[in-house]
Amino acid sequence: MAKQIPQAVIAQYLLKQQPLDFQEAGIKCLKYLRLSDIYSNSNPYLLRIGPFMTPRERVEAALGAHLAANEESMLGEVLKDLAIFLCQQAYGVHGKSSAEGIDLEFENDNIRYLIAIKSGPNWGNSSQIKKMQDNFRQAMRIFRQGNKSRQIICINGCCYGAQRLSNEDRGNYRKLCGQRFWEFITGDAGIYKRIIEPIGEKARERNEAFHSQREKVVDSFTDEFRAAFCDQTNSIQWPKIVELASGAPTK
Repeated sequence: MAKQIPQAVIAQYLLKQQPLDFQEAGIKCLKYLRLSDIYSNSNPYLLRIGPFMTPRERVEAALGAHLAANEESMLGEVLKDLAIFLCQQAYGVHGKSSAEGIDLEFENDNIRYLIAIKSGPNWGNSSQIKKMQDNFRQAMRIFRQGNKSRQIICINGCCYGAQRLSNEDRGNYRKLCGQRFWEFITGDAGIYKRIIEPIGEKARERNEAFHSQREKVVDSFTDEFRAAFCDQTNSIQWPKIVELASGAPTK
């Protein structure tokens, strides 16, 4: 039987997590970021068919996408650790698994659950999903040594997203997303909504410093963008952007 987890416990845990300090990480990222870092990894053809933007608007959009990708990666790790912590609190178990590719394990009603945690439902390609299934099979073999009849269920838990209940059964594992996942590991149907406020509170701590640094970078990158990719009339020279993103490297 899962225990109810007080909101204060969730808040206290999240506020202590250094990786959750997105603004701190964002400021560090901005200090060392170069304009070429952004555009060398972009799809220039997609940029070209997009809406008209001024050089500054293009810099702001590209910078925002770059920072969002970094934050998505950071938040994925934070949510994974949070899921393990909340399961520990709810079921009084160790939680974290030592098996390869398995993030969380716990036992309830004589069933051992092996869980691979991902951020959202669309997290991987067919090769990555196959690798997860191989990890499940290997972990099940290990856990069944000496007890062939032991009941083990494998779960792919996704921290956000939703899907039809009919899509949860994936054959040799189950896929639980969003509310279904958080409720499964804690027994609390509403906890997926209660974790949003402590996350937001932590993120607000350094907003002013972050936005100040961001504006400086946008100003600098806009000047650099105009010098590198625009002509004297401020029109973008698209072949130059294509060359940066897709040109063959020089020896």
